[in-house]
Amino acid sequence: MKKLLFLLFILFFSFAYSQSGLIDNSPQFSVITLGPGDNLNDSFGHNAFRFTDAINNIDVVYDYGRFDFDTPNFYIKFARGKLPYALGRAPYTPFIEHYENQERTIKEQVLDLTTEEAITLFEYLENNYLPMNRNYKYDFFYDNCATKMRDVLVEVLGSKLKFSDSYVLETKTFRTLIQERLNTNTWGSLGIDVALGAVIDRQATPWEHQFLPAFVHKAISEASITESGVEKPLVKKSITIYNAVPKENTNFFFTSPLFIFSLIAIFICYITYRDFNKSNRTRWLDSVLFFVTGLVGFLLIPLWFGTDHTATANNYNLLWAVPLNLLFFTLIGSKTPKKWLRRYVFFLILMLILMGVHWVTGVEVFAIGLLPLLIAMMVRYIYLLKYLGIKKEVEA
Repeated sequence: MKKLLFLLFILFFSFAYSQSGLIDNSPQFSVITLGPGDNLNDSFGHNAFRFTDAINNIDVVYDYGRFDFDTPNFYIKFARGKLPYALGRAPYTPFIEHYENQERTIKEQVLDLTTEEAITLFEYLENNYLPMNRNYKYDFFYDNCATKMRDVLVEVLGSKLKFSDSYVLETKTFRTLIQERLNTNTWGSLGIDVALGAVIDRQATPWEHQFLPAFVHKAISEASITESGVEKPLVKKSITIYNAVPKENTNFFFTSPLFIFSLIAIFICYITYRDFNKSNRTRWLDSVLFFVTGLVGFLLIPLWFGTDHTATANNYNLLWAVPLNLLFFTLIGSKTPKKWLRRYVFFLILMLILMGVHWVTGVEVFAIGLLPLLIAMMVRYIYLLKYLGIKKEVEA
C-alpha cells in the first residue's frame, strides 16, 4: 500500500509539473563512474548509483565495496577473503566533493527508466542498505563495486535490459586488464603479479570485463531497455561532472622493482663469479637466498589454499619461491652441507626451468621486475650444483 501511495504521489506531481511547462522532476537514476586515484586500491576507479527526486528533495548515492578498518582481525580476514564488504549510502554533494578533492574524473550516465522502474530500483537499494542486508562477500573479479552495478540492474529490470558485447573491441586476460591500469614497473604491480595466480591469465569474456568500472561505463553506454515493446538506449544523457587535471608520471626508476632487483642480481652474480675464481662458496649468501625465497613461498601457500579469494589460486610463483627452502636455509649455509642437498639444488633448477616454460606458454605471466633476480638465482643454483658436486668427489 505504501508503495502504491508513493507511486501515485510521484505520478501526480510529475504530471502537474510537466503540464505547467516546468522541468521534469520525476525520480531518476544515474550511474556514476569515478576515474582512477593515486593509491593502488584506487587505481581501477569506482562506480556508484545516484538517485534524485526533486519533489521529495532526495539526492543520494549508493556504492558497493565499502569496508571497515575497525573490523576485528581486519588483516587476517582480508587475507583470507572473509572481510565483509558493504553497500554504502551518502548525500550526493559531499560524495562528489570528496572525489573532486582527490582530482578524479567523474562521469554520470542518466538512465532512461520509467518512474515505476526508478522507484523499484530505489526500494531495492534501500532494502539492500538495511543493516541485515548490506554486507556481502567480496570478490575482486566477480562481485565488486563495478559488477554490482550491472547485477543490480539485471535483478531489477530483468529481461527488459539487454547488454551488448560491442563495447569490447578485443578480449584480454584478467591480468592484462589489471596491468593496463598500472605502471608495470611498480611495487604495486609486482605485488599483484606475485600474489595472484594463473587463474587470472585466461581470456575474460566481454561480460567479465565489467569487473572494471571503466567497462561498466562502456557497457551501460551500449545497453538497451525495452519499454512497451520498443527497444531504446538505456542511457538518455551522459554528463562529465568533473574533469581531473592530467597528472605527470612521478614513478622514479631508481626506486622501481626492476632497478632494485637488477642491483641485487648483479651483486649475486658478482659474488658467484668471485666464488668461481677462488673455488670457494659464500655460505651466508646461499642461506639468505634460501631464507628469503622460502619465506615468500610460505606466505603464498595460504593465499592459494587457505583463502576464499578466487584470484590467488594456482599461483606458480611457488616455482621460484619454494617454501621448502625455509627448512633448509641453515643446512645450505653449513660448512659441510649434506650430500643430498645437491639433488635438492638440482630440483630448484628444474623448478626455475618449469617456471620459464609456464611464462613462455602463457600458463602464468610473472612480474617483469623479478626477471633479473630469477636469472641471478639460476646462475647461483648452477654454481651450487657444480660446487657441491666437486665437494662430493673430493670427499669420496
